[in-house]
Amino acid sequence: MYDRAPSARDPRFGVAAAARHELAHALALLRCLAALLATGAVPEPPRAAEEALRLEAIRSAARLIGLELDEGEARQMLGGVARNAASFRALRERALENALAPATRFHPLPAGETPRVLALPPRATELPAATRPADLEELAFAEISTLASLVRTRQLSCEELTTSFLARLKRLDAELHCVISFCEERALATARALDAELAAGKWRGPLHGIPFGAKDLFAAKGAPTTWGAEPFAAQSFDEDATVIARLEEAGAVLIAKLSLGALAMGDVWFGETTRNPWNPSQGSSGSSAGSASALAAGGVVFALGTETLGSIVSPSVRCGCTALRPTFGRVSRHGAMALSWTMDKVGPMARSFADAALVLEAIAGTDGQDGDVLPAPPFRAPAPIDVRGWKVGYPADAYPEGRGAIFDELRSLGVELVPLEWSSLSAAPLRVVLEVEAAAAFDELTRSGRDDLLKRQSPDAWPNLFRTARLVPAVEYVQAQRARTRLLWELHRRMEGLAAIVHPPFWWLLEFNLSGHPTAVAPFGARRGGAPDSIAFTGQLYDEARLLALATAWQASTSHHLRHPPRAR
Repeated sequence: MYDRAPSARDPRFGVAAAARHELAHALALLRCLAALLATGAVPEPPRAAEEALRLEAIRSAARLIGLELDEGEARQMLGGVARNAASFRALRERALENALAPATRFHPLPAGETPRVLALPPRATELPAATRPADLEELAFAEISTLASLVRTRQLSCEELTTSFLARLKRLDAELHCVISFCEERALATARALDAELAAGKWRGPLHGIPFGAKDLFAAKGAPTTWGAEPFAAQSFDEDATVIARLEEAGAVLIAKLSLGALAMGDVWFGETTRNPWNPSQGSSGSSAGSASALAAGGVVFALGTETLGSIVSPSVRCGCTALRPTFGRVSRHGAMALSWTMDKVGPMARSFADAALVLEAIAGTDGQDGDVLPAPPFRAPAPIDVRGWKVGYPADAYPEGRGAIFDELRSLGVELVPLEWSSLSAAPLRVVLEVEAAAAFDELTRSGRDDLLKRQSPDAWPNLFRTARLVPAVEYVQAQRARTRLLWELHRRMEGLAAIVHPPFWWLLEFNLSGHPTAVAPFGARRGGAPDSIAFTGQLYDEARLLALATAWQASTSHHLRHPPRAR
């Protein structure tokens, strides 16, 4: 969900020596204040020395967040601080499971606005003609429509397809470390049942018998759900996440729980580091690490990923995958680990945008479990469509004068390209929203000390970020959310009249994750050494159909996505 590296511009990693000294002094006093709060009350009457220390602790804590209090103001706060401490302690006695969302809700569409959705015809159910190859390994990179044709015409059984991908994924995993647990028994039982349905004349649709993998933060009956983290390595749930249940209802076959960086950050999990199939000496990036690695290597036909801040986009760029991060609230997160209730999103990673659309159609929509999922507008995989005349924006700073291969390819489709001057758009101070919510989601882990079990222990790793977020004032978190509302309005205004924006994958990554806009990413060109580079398209809220129609038209006219890692062929 979150792929973050410290930046030289990040003030938490570039504090001047004098400021560090002041911060250390303030934190020492905060520890005194914490000791006071632990008592739950202020003795009456306090001894003079103790009171002076408490007053200075309160004043230093206030100074840390930009407030200057005189002694009288700090003295007035003593009783309230103690009462708050008692309330906090009582609150911590109530067990709050990770899945329990706050009462506040986030909806990305500005108040009073309606979705700018273009009605498009849905994709027809006709499948292409296909012939079974002598060696099933030749199907490792086949798209869903080809496999569906073979299955529906019964040239290939669901069990054969499942067995083939299980064997391939096991072989790949020995080098890539992309699987946390195989679901072999469940997968074969499901495949056999699907074959029986076909024999009886029942075909569930294009996903019937298609093997897939799910990031191991989705609950799946009969398998561990480890969240990639040592403290949860033995965890399991007796239910399926909504997305897994819906995919199985559509006929897909879960063959593996795929790796993720611990608690949805990066590519390091409790077993190993997940590897990039283009360069196994390099990590896959994350946190949808195994989903990207397994997909790029041909170990699954499609995979489920999640994103809070880069966790679908980043590994897809690193491993050369096609993927979609849908609008916030498009797909239910019931049964998935929560990291940030107002930023977490679930999306498909697939061979092509046409495949991603089929998967999204199966998993989108309300389920009565995730209160942030809206009932409308519904999503249907779009049919191929003429995109001539569609307006597509691009950042002028990134692409001076709109030059480059991507623009030639888009112009060949008849798209009208519009330069955007968005240099003033920056949401860096709002990152605190994610980190505070993540600290709340894993409060028990921090307080119990079990965060010491996590493999990564560094300034930019979760244990330290959780602790750091404890010092963010509640008022500042609310202010950040209010500033986020302004960002929603600003982006809504700036995107008016556009079908989509084409941009480098990491441009406006934070802004579009905060606003909830859908982003599609795919291989484009090549980096030094031969690994693919990538491009991204971001669309209007809830308008994945138009976004995918555009991205599919572009992808169908190119061959960037048809390149595969040499070792995986």
